[in-house]
Amino acid sequence: MTESRLRALVALADAGSVRGAARELYVTESAVSASVAALARELDVALVRREGRGVRLTPAGDVYVSYARQVLGLLEQGRAAARGAADPARGPLRLAAVTTAADHVVPGALAAFRSRFPEVELTLSVGPRRMVWELLASRSADLVLAGRPPSGLDALVLARRPNSLVVVASPAVADAFSLDTTPWVMRELGSGTRDAAEEYLAEHRAAPPRLVLGSNGAVVAGAAAGLGVALVSRDAVGAELAAGRLVAVPAPGLPLDRPWHAVAGPAPTPTTRLFVNLLLDAAGWTA
Repeated sequence: MTESRLRALVALADAGSVRGAARELYVTESAVSASVAALARELDVALVRREGRGVRLTPAGDVYVSYARQVLGLLEQGRAAARGAADPARGPLRLAAVTTAADHVVPGALAAFRSRFPEVELTLSVGPRRMVWELLASRSADLVLAGRPPSGLDALVLARRPNSLVVVASPAVADAFSLDTTPWVMRELGSGTRDAAEEYLAEHRAAPPRLVLGSNGAVVAGAAAGLGVALVSRDAVGAELAAGRLVAVPAPGLPLDRPWHAVAGPAPTPTTRLFVNLLLDAAGWTA
């Protein structure tokens, strides 16, 4: 049960095909098939089945791949911890952040950290809330920058930074705002701000028209263009508010307090601690 075999199975699950897994791992298709077959023989259970001209995981494969992710994540975390213990300023650091944080909170911190510790091997994964917390749960990320972590996650909140969600619109839309009739421009399902907007509307028993756009930038641009109002982090619209392209709408019960959290697994690596200490030295972050 080697690391390369586990990686082949995970890559197959992620890519959905042997060809895609081989491309991701820079190996031949036969190498992927041989690795997965060897795992199946060792476990004495079928991990994949043929479907049309391709393959897909069996129910047993779906179960096992979640454990494989955790094993691979722990191996990566162990390597990071060992290298960081030897010299934290040269260890790896795997960050993950939700889109808004990646766009407006992380860049400054990364630049300061890179300037102070240029030999740290930095990687940053960006995605919706569910993805970044799954990365932390599977030990595939050392530190997540996002909203509040989900309950039940084995993790440590190491730092917090204030963040408020506000409803914004173009001046013309704001002047005619109605909670029940003005359209709301929203992120896709799985976004933290989308969930917050839906919860807000449900709490106020409002059912306005909804327009779903695929990114935070598109939501902000759509609101500025007059498509409707949007619930967004104030961090994401500072320039638009200052320029007057957007204005804050005085909707009831707003702004919403949704702090940013810097969250690590139960045993943060020394290099992770270096990054968190830099955050705590910056304005706005507290332990």
